[in-house]
Amino acid sequence: MSSLLDAMPGLIFLTLCYAVICALSPFGACRKCGGWGAKIRQTRSGRIKRGRECRRCEGQGLRLRVGRRLYNSVAELYRDGTGKARR
Repeated sequence: MSSLLDAMPGLIFLTLCYAVICALSPFGACRKCGGWGAKIRQTRSGRIKRGRECRRCEGQGLRLRVGRRLYNSVAELYRDGTGKARR
C-alpha cells in the first residue's frame, strides 16, 4: 500500500506530461508504416521504392493519439449533454 502511495506523484507527473503532449501534438506516427504512409521496400538491385499505400493511416503516415481520442470523445459527450450548442 505504501509503495503505491510513493509512486503516485510520479504517475500523476507522467499523466500530465502525456496530456501536454496530446494537446501540443495530437498526431503521432502510424505504427504500421512508421510514418511513411506506405510500406518501403527494396528492389532486387537495391533501390528503395515506395510500396502500396498504408491501409491503416490511408497514406497520411499519422494516427490520432490515444489521449487525444479520449479527450475528443469526452468533449463530444459533454457537448451532446449540454443541450444547445454554444456556437
